[in-house]
Amino acid sequence: MPRVLRGVGELDTRCELLGETLEHPVLLAPTGYNLLFHPEGERATARGAADAGAVLVLSSVATLGIEETAAAAPARLWFQLYFQRDRDFTRRLLARAEAAGCRALVLTVDTPVLGARDRERRAGFRLPRGVRAENLVGASKDLAHGHSWSEDGIYSPLSDPTLTWETVAWLREQTRLPLVLKGVLAPDDARRAVEAGAAGIIVSNHGGRNLDTAVAAIAALPAVAVAVAGRVPVLFDGGVRRGTDIVKSPAPGARAVMIGRPYLWGLAVDGAAGVERVVKMLVTELKSAMALCGTPKLADIGRELVRGSGTRGPLDPGAAGS
Repeated sequence: MPRVLRGVGELDTRCELLGETLEHPVLLAPTGYNLLFHPEGERATARGAADAGAVLVLSSVATLGIEETAAAAPARLWFQLYFQRDRDFTRRLLARAEAAGCRALVLTVDTPVLGARDRERRAGFRLPRGVRAENLVGASKDLAHGHSWSEDGIYSPLSDPTLTWETVAWLREQTRLPLVLKGVLAPDDARRAVEAGAAGIIVSNHGGRNLDTAVAAIAALPAVAVAVAGRVPVLFDGGVRRGTDIVKSPAPGARAVMIGRPYLWGLAVDGAAGVERVVKMLVTELKSAMALCGTPKLADIGRELVRGSGTRGPLDPGAAGS
């Protein structure tokens, strides 16, 4: 529901996140094996992110090590962790992330096992020779050379299925980095995350690749935001394709958004320049949408902007079980 005559001669896309001011609210979500999309892999992704002024969340299963990625571009870098069953290895991985200058740790909590990825199984997907998860070399031979399933078709060396809230407490003791939990959909889990000391929450259903028919992230977002009640920032990950998707996110409670597939498409087309172009396209569209909605600042965006957000529709916290 756009408003008019609001004076949009200057537009401000800045947002505060974990004590830092970001130029815009578009972050690059962790995606694995970037070398499959471009010969420079995460090196190109990091350069594109830096040129676009975006935070890059580096995946545990990146094809470039934390140190090499940090050296590729002096950008804001966060590190995504798939918690390893070997806790000593996990400690070493955390130390590497801190030493490389990563500014936050993102723990993926929605993948105790891999989902039913039927197309991967049918295709017999394996990493090509020379491509491996560099950050996990030494943790597991199977892991470094591509995830696989156990004989029962459920468990994977990629994930530790025994993680609990006590694991989160242990992890906080091992690192100085702010800890963000990725993959939260239920309001009660969001409350528990804040109580456990999480510095932020990412509402995500893992790109729709884990649990079939799980709630969409945008539908879960409002109730999570109500449960968190502003105590920590909430980020939204899933299905962002246009600037209008971004401008709608603050209304139900997101501080920033994350993109995955879009920047991979840009990476595949034109390397670092493609990643930069995708982010800048989204930011340009965001500015246009902000102006056309009569909201010159991100902070001006309220629930009244999105039709249905004040009713018991998909954007209403009450509809999502808050």
